[in-house]
Amino acid sequence: MMDITTSHPVRRLLLQLATYNGWATLRLYTHIDALPEADYRRDAGLFFKSVHGTLNHLLVGEHLLWYERFAHAASPKLALDAQVEVDRLALRQRLLDGAARWPGLLARWPDSRFDGELNYARMSGDAVSLPFAATLLHVFNHGTHHRAQITVALTAMGHACPELDMVIMLQQAHRGDMV
Repeated sequence: MMDITTSHPVRRLLLQLATYNGWATLRLYTHIDALPEADYRRDAGLFFKSVHGTLNHLLVGEHLLWYERFAHAASPKLALDAQVEVDRLALRQRLLDGAARWPGLLARWPDSRFDGELNYARMSGDAVSLPFAATLLHVFNHGTHHRAQITVALTAMGHACPELDMVIMLQQAHRGDMV
């Protein structure tokens, strides 16, 4: 087993972000789970309309497109607004399971991978080559962006929303009480 503490510094940072991605998603769901169905599905003015639509987009983007590109060098063709999971509880589970896969993927790559390129094809079929680590950073930043949109929607609907600052996760980890 690789000692992550002695590995590539970019890997360590990305592993923290992958951990944060799962932590923040689970923490957000503690508030989404309490949403009435009507609020969960209503058009809240988000880019993907509803909380459900935005969560579906996260499933598509993070797990069905980007994970496949990084893990399998695949280039799936799937619309960013595809409703791939209609069932609320199944969507929750797929997002949490998907988030849990990222740290293991990052841990098994050789250090040299983080200095390389990610090659894939866009939906149009056009070839793309991007810096590997920066593109992976995009994936986790993208999730943060959409979770923030959801917290704004929750607040606008009059519901409580969680604090999702990464520093809260880091403090919990430092105390040894991360769930």
